[in-house]
Amino acid sequence: MNSDELERLLARQPVATLHRLARGRVHRHFRAGKRRLIELLLQHSSQNLAGLESDLQTLIAERQARTEPPTQPVRSSVRTAPGAKSSKQPPSPSGEPTPVESAVSLASWLEGLGVPPAQPFVPDPWQQEALAALGTSDVVVSVPTGSGKTYVAVEATRRAMEENRTVIYTSPLKALSNTKFTEFAKIFGSDKVGILTGDRQENGQAPLLIMTTEILRNLLYDAASGEIDVRLDTLGLVILDESQYLADPERGVVWEETIIFCPSQAKLLLLSASIGNPQDIADWLSSIRTTPCRLVRHSKRTVPLRAGYLHPNGKLVPLFKTAAIPHGHPNQLNPEAKRLFIQYEEETLPSGRPRR
Repeated sequence: MNSDELERLLARQPVATLHRLARGRVHRHFRAGKRRLIELLLQHSSQNLAGLESDLQTLIAERQARTEPPTQPVRSSVRTAPGAKSSKQPPSPSGEPTPVESAVSLASWLEGLGVPPAQPFVPDPWQQEALAALGTSDVVVSVPTGSGKTYVAVEATRRAMEENRTVIYTSPLKALSNTKFTEFAKIFGSDKVGILTGDRQENGQAPLLIMTTEILRNLLYDAASGEIDVRLDTLGLVILDESQYLADPERGVVWEETIIFCPSQAKLLLLSASIGNPQDIADWLSSIRTTPCRLVRHSKRTVPLRAGYLHPNGKLVPLFKTAAIPHGHPNQLNPEAKRLFIQYEEETLPSGRPRR
């Protein structure tokens, strides 16, 4: 099979099959659309089209084995009463039978969304645990998005500033640093907060400094080379937000070096919602620093997630059959979402091959 024939075969496959094929071949393949994904697959396997074709045929065979009906269907002993409608569902446009079970409606999926009524704030037990642990150790906080990591950072910062200690808050992005600068200025006052990024430097002598992780790493480099900033002697807390960047193949070394060069008297607070091995990170910190590290982990999502699909024509539907995201059954797509997926593929690939 030549490259054009293989390209046409790839174009006839659903996007899910292409993503399975791209695993181990295309970096961050989940970000690519169907046309781009086909181009990347062909580019990667330009010297081994036979291997790509073989893997594709295997995936096609697996999909057909799951969808083909039994060769000898078993007839039911229960007959339909005269005039009654058959319970047999007609096939969908994809050739797969339409699911018999009902799926959640859009109205039910949207029910309950909105701003909740105001209530007195009560810290969660894990938040209190993290703040208490910071008194004697470094802390790695691994909790779902929206659970309240920022509260821990704000309260820890407040306590450090009350003890006349300098606090540094780092983030991986300048945009996020700018957002935190505005947020913390409202909480602590603009005179207490400064920002240092590649293109913005304001109030650099403030007790709370917001910066990107690269900026802090460079400051620590300067201190290690003898150009000592006396303010590092008063550094009491370093907050590393989005610390899952430790695993980034390109920028992870910045987080590692920042942790290694961080002054021993400063407590480290690592925040993340997506570290896959937080205990390993905590153990590593304990092994390289004089201060022990405590892991505070919380798995229950305070703000539940709901997944939806917005078609380019403006139609919004639930992505799954249930309002919540199903755990362990991510392929339970809403029938209407599946129909829109197929419609989108037919609209964007009318000729059966990707357009360049």
